[in-house]
Amino acid sequence: MKIGIIGTGNMGRILAEALIEGKAVSPSSMTITNRTIAKALEIKENNEEINIGENGKEVAKQSTLIFICVKPHDVHNVIHDINPFLTKDKCIVSITSPINVDQLECITSCSVARVIPSITNRALSGVSLLSFGKRCDENWKASIRKLIEAISTPVEIEENITRVASDIVSCGPAFFSYLMQRFILAAVKETAIDQETATILAENMLIGMGELMKKGLYTLPTLQEKVCVKGGITGEGIKVLETGLDEVFEHVFQATHAKFDEDIQQVKKHYTLHSN
Repeated sequence: MKIGIIGTGNMGRILAEALIEGKAVSPSSMTITNRTIAKALEIKENNEEINIGENGKEVAKQSTLIFICVKPHDVHNVIHDINPFLTKDKCIVSITSPINVDQLECITSCSVARVIPSITNRALSGVSLLSFGKRCDENWKASIRKLIEAISTPVEIEENITRVASDIVSCGPAFFSYLMQRFILAAVKETAIDQETATILAENMLIGMGELMKKGLYTLPTLQEKVCVKGGITGEGIKVLETGLDEVFEHVFQATHAKFDEDIQQVKKHYTLHSN
């Protein structure tokens, strides 16, 4: 199987490097490209056997499974450009959430899938969200699942939970990174601890907490219960969080869904004409 990646920005690069590090594919079987070709060449610096395509057409010509890792409003143009090379035995995989697999099937005749990755995949961890087109060949479904299993836990989702699932899996690391940074800065502001020490302690606390969850020693509620003893210091902190957070996460999901709806409307026009 020849893997192609069109677009090596943040997520495209993470996908390429994770697939190689997870030994899902060999560097020599992968061809990558990017509008700014220097970004693709940066990946090749650490993986000399990777092939660099001058453009999307060259990648599609040389590959059987093509990941399209560009911004939502660029997906249509990329597929239109490479369509002459998308024979029925090939498969394209989009990583963008606003465009569903039905829309992708409207503009190409090959197998179609969507994989929404997470930055956690770079550590061969976390979850990737999978959706398959109605015409997607069963062999491609199996191959994609096997590839993604090498870098994450694949979870197949229904279209109606695409945004919220992406918020948790893909946006979640950024949300909680922001909260942790605020946690650290508050500690520095209110106490004698310096930022470097607070950061080391916080990062290792997160790693340890992740290990507890990974080993199934505690659930989130039982973990809180074990630490938050009755009448203790942790309980006082929890009281502040209960008051201060209020409906902040409800507002987070409202904001992400509003932007999602906006993105859907912006890209919809490119696919509606093809579906009629």
